[in-house]
Amino acid sequence: MSAHLVVGIDVGTTKVCTIVGEVRADDIFVVGVGIEPSHGMKKGVVTDLSALAASISASVHQAERASGFEINRAFVSLAGGQIAPRNSRGAVGLVGNRGVREEDVDKAIENARMIAIPHNREVLHVIPRSYALDGVHTVRSPIGMHGFRLEVEVHIITAPATVVANLEQALRASLIEPDRFILNPLASGDAVLTDEEREMGVVVIDIGGGTTDLAVFIEGSVWHSAVIPIGGDLITSDLTHWMRVPFDVAETVKLQYGHARQKSIGPLETFAVQTFGADGPDEFSRADIAMVIEARTAEIFEKVLEEIKHSGYDGLLRAGAVVTGGCAQLPGIRDLASDVLGMPVRLAKPERLTGMADVLRSPAFSTSVGLLRLGLQMESAAPLNVNGNGTPNIKLGKWLGGLFRGLLPDEET
Repeated sequence: MSAHLVVGIDVGTTKVCTIVGEVRADDIFVVGVGIEPSHGMKKGVVTDLSALAASISASVHQAERASGFEINRAFVSLAGGQIAPRNSRGAVGLVGNRGVREEDVDKAIENARMIAIPHNREVLHVIPRSYALDGVHTVRSPIGMHGFRLEVEVHIITAPATVVANLEQALRASLIEPDRFILNPLASGDAVLTDEEREMGVVVIDIGGGTTDLAVFIEGSVWHSAVIPIGGDLITSDLTHWMRVPFDVAETVKLQYGHARQKSIGPLETFAVQTFGADGPDEFSRADIAMVIEARTAEIFEKVLEEIKHSGYDGLLRAGAVVTGGCAQLPGIRDLASDVLGMPVRLAKPERLTGMADVLRSPAFSTSVGLLRLGLQMESAAPLNVNGNGTPNIKLGKWLGGLFRGLLPDEET
């Protein structure tokens, strides 16, 4: 049995997706998937503990039936508008001008983490951005290099402790122990970005149901991250008010007849929908629906642009933007995003998937798959054990390094 089986649970506003996959050199072989509607979660925050636990349990049980494994641990996605990033520097002296060792890098990162964090916040990620050796700031990997002083700049991401604790409680109520919480845009970026885009400078924009998550990658690492508390559900909500229909009907209209560019829809295109209080279906113009969708979608990208400019890295994104998430399936959204952001835009979905992966080849599952792809960065993983009743029990190993070395904080954080 492969030692690279990984479980990821993407807990979103609209869906809970559990994936069991074998991480291989060139792809991820999916052996089990469970997708269920999400209840009790809004904008990345738990609003009903028991409802969310039931959704997680249903998704996990579906993945267990498909894969044949009992699942009790997983990497879990996390979002929420109160995510707070900041950058910090740390340094360590190297006695005797010797080569840099792994423990030196660890110590420098640990020193960079020694900043004041409010007691009501929890560190999610500590991501090395860049290294400097004796004042030379172009060092990409310092291991083995000689010098007297090693410096590191890290990107630290924190979340409200209560947000993390409530999601953890919902998972444990579903008999799932979270190995790590991974911020949504980091998982999405790992699933859809190319190495060249990361190097040249790119922003990944994951538009989900309740939040829009973004991360700026420059020179191969994360330089900025943010979660904006609006997403595709806000578009659907506008349609419910404008059309006077239930939310699920408005969501169907958005998916079947929606378009992000009004000018792309002919003025004579119509469709019929049953509205509140009407004796029969009412007829609507697709162009009018597109007008509503375009206005709200443009607002989402305007807020993304504000966040990018606030980061100060807007002039460094030579590769532009990569848009993913459920809303990326909206026709016309690429052109609209390019117009608002003023940069090239690519739509993306997870690639290099085999096995039971057909349903996952959609932008809506970028975060879900990205949770597994981060497993590619593990240098080792604990082997599968077999419990008392003979059912394989998936165990995930400890992060030891790789490209995302230092990405996840130590257990005591």
